[in-house]
Amino acid sequence: MARYLVTGSAGMLGSSLRRLLGDEGAVYLTREDADLTNFEATAALFRTHKPEFVIHCAAVVGGIGSNSIHSGEYFRNNILINLNVLEAARLAGVKRLISFMSTCVFPDKTPYPLNEQNLHNGAPHPSNFGYAYAKRMLEVQSAAYRKEWNCDFIVAIPTNMYGPHDDFALEGGHVIPSLIHRTFLRQQAGEDLLAWGTGSPLREFVYVDDIARLTLWALENYREEDAIIFSSGIERSIKELVEIVADKMKFTGKIVWDSTKPDGQFRKPSDTTKLRRLLPDFQFTPLDEGIEKSVAWFKANYPNIRQ
Repeated sequence: MARYLVTGSAGMLGSSLRRLLGDEGAVYLTREDADLTNFEATAALFRTHKPEFVIHCAAVVGGIGSNSIHSGEYFRNNILINLNVLEAARLAGVKRLISFMSTCVFPDKTPYPLNEQNLHNGAPHPSNFGYAYAKRMLEVQSAAYRKEWNCDFIVAIPTNMYGPHDDFALEGGHVIPSLIHRTFLRQQAGEDLLAWGTGSPLREFVYVDDIARLTLWALENYREEDAIIFSSGIERSIKELVEIVADKMKFTGKIVWDSTKPDGQFRKPSDTTKLRRLLPDFQFTPLDEGIEKSVAWFKANYPNIRQ
């Protein structure tokens, strides 16, 4: 019998959880272990391992282009994975389960800061609506299972997570891993680093190990039924981010800002009121430290990285 079962353990968060939990008393599932879109295969794993706690990180993900073209595929596969994992957990008598959404589930026209109460007040952005709706349904399914079968299933929403085992794709990836990869290539080529816009927009970034620590806290302590946002609430400018990455990468070229390119939305803040009320003393990893760890992992593992 396993105390913890982690789905999607080869990904960024799953890998971080493995570093924290270790291997004793925990089972880490990857796509090689079973096809989670197949209910019988999923249920068999739960019958075999009989987990007490489930941390559900598995998802079918892709960049903006892929999400837009294959919206039906992303919707279907993620819906199936979530339906099967939660149902298998119910049948196996799992004590507690936590699933994860992302900020893309929020309505496209939502007011800021992002708040858990506004989650279902409108459609997500059309570029990834299939994936976003499938992830949004995690909260609906968890609530339905809680109401009918008293399942203790909860949902968290991490924001702008980064760190080791991230997807370092140059196109369509998240800002920090993509920037690390581009800076590395420009340094190798002896070229300047071109950055879009003015660098003035502000974003919140959270190191993956912080999300992993919050996950374990939530499994033991979070008792509210609504989803909870995992974010520091600390905003840093894109200009600061680029300069930190360049410093940690020992980049010797120039950073060239192309102000003719769009900056994008100036702010996308999150409401951290609930998290701070429940966990006021939690210390987030400073951005400089998190970037340094991410750069070290990237260099140690390049070119055998997700990209």
